[in-house]
Amino acid sequence: MSSTRRIGIFTGNRAEYGLLFPILDAVRKDPDLELALFVGGAHLSDDFGRSLAEVEADGFEVAASVPIELSEDTLAATAEAIGRGVISVSRALAEIQPDIFVVYADRFEGFAALIASSQMGIPTVHVEGGDLTEGGALDDTVRHAMTKLAHIHMTTNQEAARRVRALGEEEWRIFNVGFPTIDLIKAGDFDQPEAVAEKLGLDLDRPVLVFTQHSITTEADQALQQLEPSLDALGRAVGELGAQCVLTYPNNDAGGARIAARLEEWAGNGRIDVVLRRSLGRRLYHGVLSVCGRVTRGACIGNSSSGLKETPAFGCPTVNIGSRQAGRLAGGNVINVGYDAEEIFAAIRRSTADDAYRKAVSEAPNPYGAGDTGPRVAGILGALDLKDPRILRKRTILEI
Repeated sequence: MSSTRRIGIFTGNRAEYGLLFPILDAVRKDPDLELALFVGGAHLSDDFGRSLAEVEADGFEVAASVPIELSEDTLAATAEAIGRGVISVSRALAEIQPDIFVVYADRFEGFAALIASSQMGIPTVHVEGGDLTEGGALDDTVRHAMTKLAHIHMTTNQEAARRVRALGEEEWRIFNVGFPTIDLIKAGDFDQPEAVAEKLGLDLDRPVLVFTQHSITTEADQALQQLEPSLDALGRAVGELGAQCVLTYPNNDAGGARIAARLEEWAGNGRIDVVLRRSLGRRLYHGVLSVCGRVTRGACIGNSSSGLKETPAFGCPTVNIGSRQAGRLAGGNVINVGYDAEEIFAAIRRSTADDAYRKAVSEAPNPYGAGDTGPRVAGILGALDLKDPRILRKRTILEI
């Protein structure tokens, strides 16, 4: 019988897949580990930029496709999707029987996957627990619930590791491994400027703005109201600053479909210098961030976590809009603004035209580590003593 350890890893959407890639790659390259990739959620949806093709293009074999789809653009549909996801993932787990199961971050698809694996007694690893996003999304409650269900924790920074301890998790379960995507950036594994310009029709002598604005799940009914000031500011940036805008679809959360439809309308209204894509994919997206920070006088705009976690490595300024990322660890490259067109435009102008500010951004330390996360995670997965009965016997350690 083979002694190879089977590592199940779940991915539920495009952004999470990009973050997981270094771990996936390190696991498949380790001769003592066997990768079993579970793919579900938005990867299987045409509405939000079907990204299963990207996974396959990267050379990964999909072990299981697990549908976790929203039937409607509502919170009730999200709850129903979690229930269906638990069923889908549990059936796949029963068939594939991984020795360890890895789930990333805080989305509803991953929540469903982690509920299934933890309740089936499979040692479950949660990556990126302990972060904070206090701005009205359900991320914090989901993420912390996942922490309490998971058996092993891989945090991306020391603050997050401290919070996981504060949740009562035992010290031996916590590994601070850094932010996986830094591995890819450090290796230069992204599209180079000429390829970015060709694929998106950009002029590298002019500012480039990359924009992603997700709905806030607890404020889904306000998604369009919160979007309009951003679009007003982007329109001004095109007209007054000579900027080019690369827009991407939001996540498939409640309110996301409304944002996507409005972006289609806005970008297709005879506008020049505006490019809309359902998904850029990992390599092109990082290529755009590199162009924004290192080549043109560009910036990342919106409320995506990538604006805080991935941009520092490229020296790319970020204009973080609204409350979605409130409380999350951020570097010196981030300007926080409200849902106000004037405020957003002023921050864009500073990010693209203020030489002193751009120099400070380029020199700001990256709070998310220096790379080598993928191999570190693979090493930990291979070294875990799965015969230790403590792994599945969760205890809560509280300081009295």
